[in-house]
Amino acid sequence: MKITEIAFTCYPVTDMARARAFYEGNLGLTPTIVHASDDGSTAWTEYEIGAGAFSLGKWDDWKPTAEGASVAFEVDDFDATIAQLKEAGVAFKMEPFPTPVCRMAFVLDPDGSAVCIHKRHAH
Repeated sequence: MKITEIAFTCYPVTDMARARAFYEGNLGLTPTIVHASDDGSTAWTEYEIGAGAFSLGKWDDWKPTAEGASVAFEVDDFDATIAQLKEAGVAFKMEPFPTPVCRMAFVLDPDGSAVCIHKRHAH
């Protein structure tokens, strides 16, 4: 077996409209797939990013957590993105910090899931 890429990462959400407002309004993502059951009990929204996708899923038995896995979104302008998120009042789990290979910060989505804002250093 050889894994060739990450097909998608999915975060559980409790309120799809609220989650979409955060990811589309604050992070500028554009949905490529939107699906919901007729009764609204389940929903799926997918955003294509590069070769993979980031998804939001709503199921009664799948709950969000800030302690689980996190997605890291690579941004073109780290400082401008951080300023925009702070101006929008987005909650920060970890303020911006440098590493030997990047700069990153963690924000919280409306369900409390951690989202990494990331910028690799130039090579």
